[in-house]
Order: sequence, then structure tokens, then C-alpha cells
Amino acid sequence: MRFHNRRQAGRELAERLLEQMGADDLAQAVVLALPRGGVPIAVEVARALRVPLDVLVVRTIGVPGAPEVGIGAIADDDPPLFDSVGLAAMHLDEHKLGSEIAGERSALYRNEGFYRAGRPAPHVAGRTVVLVDDGSSVGITARAALRHLRRQGPACLVLAVPVCSRDTARALRGEVDALVCLDQPAHRMPMGEHYTEFEQITDQAIREALRQLHPA
Repeated sequence: MRFHNRRQAGRELAERLLEQMGADDLAQAVVLALPRGGVPIAVEVARALRVPLDVLVVRTIGVPGAPEVGIGAIADDDPPLFDSVGLAAMHLDEHKLGSEIAGERSALYRNEGFYRAGRPAPHVAGRTVVLVDDGSSVGITARAALRHLRRQGPACLVLAVPVCSRDTARALRGEVDALVCLDQPAHRMPMGEHYTEFEQITDQAIREALRQLHPA
């Protein structure tokens, strides 16, 4: 399955959410997007459900010297979550990645401050929480986010993504109460391959989307 852009994927994802879970169960939900790519999709989902939108900033921990290769992820003040198989394959020790972790933690706080512009993080205890991204390939970022949210005691934790590789979807089902996904390809591909238009999302665009859809 190939989507035209993230907005179209978000509209289709919202329809699937309503079909799979029902409008009543989602009436008091909060939608949380994983920036940056999850935000345009989450905007469409939040609008369709008529619920507030916010973000959950998770930063990927990259391999030293190759930061584009993700080996772990952090959410808020939580301990970092690492891909143990990837660490072993690259002969890396998580205890020696302190500088990478510190750098990503600083960037996480900086991004959160800019996106929310002084607003507090949403209260999720006892609520239905729908976590949205533009897709999940390896799943380390989604897993870090989901475990962070689970510790806060949501009534129902949902991961909603347009595309998720089949093995990753299987692994993530144990982290959620519901997984809503439009396409589960057998093989992992770069996320941009699933979209005809895969535009860059700016920090300012994220901030503006939150301003419009976050309750005053």
C-alpha cells in the first residue's frame, strides 16, 4: 500500500480507528503525535475524532559516528531503551553511550519547550491515549513512547500508524491494548517509500498545529 501523503494517510487511519474501536470509546481520547512525521497524520486523526492533539517527544539515540543509525530511544526522563540485538551486532555497550544520550536528552527538552510554548504535558491517567506516527519499521521509538505512557496509567493505550512492518507489529502488540494499522508489509523499507509525497515537517509547523488543536 502506498499513500499519497501523510494527510491522506491520517484521514484513512482515523476511519480505521473509528471502525475498529467505535466512536464512544474514542470520545474522550487524547491523540499524541510522535514528531516530526507523526504530526500531520495526528492532526487528521484528532480532527476526525474531535479530540485534543499533543505531542510526545521521543529522541533516537544514534550510533557514535553514524547518528542516522538508531540504536535506542529516550522519552522524557525515562532511562534509555536500547535495541539489544543491534547493540550486540555493532559491538556497542550502552554504558559507553553517555554523551549520545545526554545530547539527545537536551534536544528532547528543547523541542518539548518549543512545541508546547509553556503548556504542560497532557494528563493521560485514566484516559484513552492514541499514539500516532507516520509508520514504524524497527519500532524502538514507538516502544519507548508506549512504555513511557503505560507507566502513567492510561485506561486504554492505542498505537495508530498507517504502516508497520509485520514483525514489528507482532512485537509491539504486547505493548498496547490496541494496534491500528492500515498496512503491514512483510519487509522493512525506508518510511518514505510508503508515501508519494514525503515532505519535511518543520518545528514551526508542529507548534502551529498544537496551537490550533490543543484546548485553551
